[in-house]
Amino acid sequence: MNPLKAIVVDDESLARRGLALRLEKNPQVEVIAECANGREALQAISAHSPDLVFLDIQMPGMDGFDVVCELQSDAMPLIIFVTAFDRYAIDAFKVHAVDYVLKPIDDERLAEAIDHAVERHTLQCLVSKEDLIALVSGRDEASAAKELVARDASQPHWPERLTIKDGTQFQFVKIADIQWIDAAGDYMCVHADGKTHIMRTTMKRLESSLNPEIFIRVHRSSMVNANSIVSAASHLNGEYVLTLKGGAQLKVSRSYSDRIKSLLAT
Repeated sequence: MNPLKAIVVDDESLARRGLALRLEKNPQVEVIAECANGREALQAISAHSPDLVFLDIQMPGMDGFDVVCELQSDAMPLIIFVTAFDRYAIDAFKVHAVDYVLKPIDDERLAEAIDHAVERHTLQCLVSKEDLIALVSGRDEASAAKELVARDASQPHWPERLTIKDGTQFQFVKIADIQWIDAAGDYMCVHADGKTHIMRTTMKRLESSLNPEIFIRVHRSSMVNANSIVSAASHLNGEYVLTLKGGAQLKVSRSYSDRIKSLLAT
């Protein structure tokens, strides 16, 4: 997918430039303009038709909510509010903002907000395609779009990559490249494409963000990508030893062996 075209709006020049520099590190976003106030933002949105706007709320003259109210619905980009004040959060979601990021900006939180915007943008594109099909087939386009949104909402959206912070740098690891993950205290070791990436999170939280049809828990402290399994050897004690692509081996504890048995039976 092409990166989302984005505009950064903030009346503080340092904050505006700092956010733009952070966004340069994320391949899902391309900053095409920076604006110092609401009027500049409206002009830039009209001129560039961005996919996404990072919008400060408290600005002199015209604040972030005023900017949203001035926009026409057919030209409405996705909005991520970026502000130092959490008291506006409810109002932000009332105007259907994609996300709400507090200053000082946490890089992991920013990456999460961008992921939300990408998902929303993808859904909007799907709805547009469905509308076109509806017009051709003679169906009511509004009902067709609602049907697609309802169907899409019923399906979980699994990320295509993990964002892993390494000091001041971020590593973007494709989910499909991950072979297995194991725990080391408060950290997760993500083994992908011949490399090991260290991620500060919990096994429970990481497991909940991955497709359970693909990532199988094999031990209290490890899970494996089913697509990476080459063979499985059973032991008399009920445990299994999995061999993965590249030769790595993982032990499956007895308490997690049922899932492996089901996988082998298919």
